[in-house]
Amino acid sequence: MSSFRIVVLASGSGTNLQAILDKLHGRDGVEVVGVGSDKPAAGALERGRAAGVETGVFPAADYPDRPARDAAMGDWIESRQPDLIVLAGYMQLLSAPFVGRFRNRIINIHPALLPSFPGLDAIGQALAAGVETTGVTVHFVDEGVDTGPVIAQREVPVPAGVSREELEAAVHAVEHELYPKAIRMIAEGRVRIDPSDPRTVAIAPRDD
Repeated sequence: MSSFRIVVLASGSGTNLQAILDKLHGRDGVEVVGVGSDKPAAGALERGRAAGVETGVFPAADYPDRPARDAAMGDWIESRQPDLIVLAGYMQLLSAPFVGRFRNRIINIHPALLPSFPGLDAIGQALAAGVETTGVTVHFVDEGVDTGPVIAQREVPVPAGVSREELEAAVHAVEHELYPKAIRMIAEGRVRIDPSDPRTVAIAPRDD
């Protein structure tokens, strides 16, 4: 595999980033080449620095509006020459110009089986709905909220009486497995959006 460069955007502690660093970074040509955040104190930035990865911070207060912030962040990302932008708990909506600038090169992970429970607090939504199964979705990012084409999904059972903390732990454990696997499939060139149906993602089998 030739070099495949990733920039990760995160707002929080960065546990999904850590899973990516542990399972992908520096292996088979995959490199995390930047970690960006809207929060100067985000734990994800420390995880990036600890791994020797360049970091960038783009607080909303430093810019007149979201498009201006996204333009500056996009310039920094572009300077890292990434093949893929990975949202890992990045809690800001991306502007349409940013999404268009990096069309089909931005992915996100969502703690539900989309299209069920999009938006904020998907785990709370699942508990309130009383479902027996929720899950995790990796998808491309478009201009909507959690509406981009689905790359991979995995179910997570919701046992009767489960606490929010227990369900969050179960969902996060699946995220930390599924996200690196999905990124690796993309790095291997196995993921393709169907040109005849942009809502559909085709996954090619591994050569081996």
